[in-house]
Amino acid sequence: MQFISEQHLADGVREREFTLGEIPGILWTPASASTSAPAPLILLGHPPLGLHKMYPRLVDRARHSAADGFAAATIELPGSGDRPRWPAVEQARADLRRALEAGEPVSDEIVDRLVLPLVDKAVPEWQAALDALLALPEIGGPVGYSGGVISVGTRLAVVEPRISAAVLFAGSFVPRVMFDEARQVTIPLHVLLQWDDEGNDRQSALDLFDAFGSEEKTLHANMGGHTGVPQHAGNAAAQFFTRHLK
Repeated sequence: MQFISEQHLADGVREREFTLGEIPGILWTPASASTSAPAPLILLGHPPLGLHKMYPRLVDRARHSAADGFAAATIELPGSGDRPRWPAVEQARADLRRALEAGEPVSDEIVDRLVLPLVDKAVPEWQAALDALLALPEIGGPVGYSGGVISVGTRLAVVEPRISAAVLFAGSFVPRVMFDEARQVTIPLHVLLQWDDEGNDRQSALDLFDAFGSEEKTLHANMGGHTGVPQHAGNAAAQFFTRHLK
């Protein structure tokens, strides 16, 4: 991990951009984090739209996490931002757009081509980032995952034992194979669902929630579109992490 820039935000949060090989990322740490009092860590998941485009929402989430005493970090997803293009996935994304614009059902084959390569590549990258982040003296466990893509979060919850709890954002298409993986998830979950999300298969999101094997799982559903998550829903997610990571 190489830090390439640093700035201090108005509320005392330290923001550092880094690279991990070819992977860009950002780490935010609260003023309270130190070698004698390392901060718990929340990994901030996001859709594959690029860190620059997602930055306003990511920094807002990070600052709220820092106010609760958590460090937060994110990385650029494969094929996004300045990373090399991924022609096969871009073709699947184009096929998805065509189906939606035509009012046609989105086939399982399109969903698999769009999501599964991202899950297979992104999850090991998140694990490598976690290795590097937990090696920093001011960062400690436990670790949470917050955000989407929900299939990425599901896979991480299965294969990464250092993640103790997760807030998962429904709002992306889910390959059928992920339902089998969801049954293996056992950590506490808090799932956010926008009921009128224009790009989401609501029934698929409900079926995935039902499939999760966790003894503790909460579904927080609100009316509204993809970007209309109400403030109180964010507050409930923050309280979930405070219960499980502190």
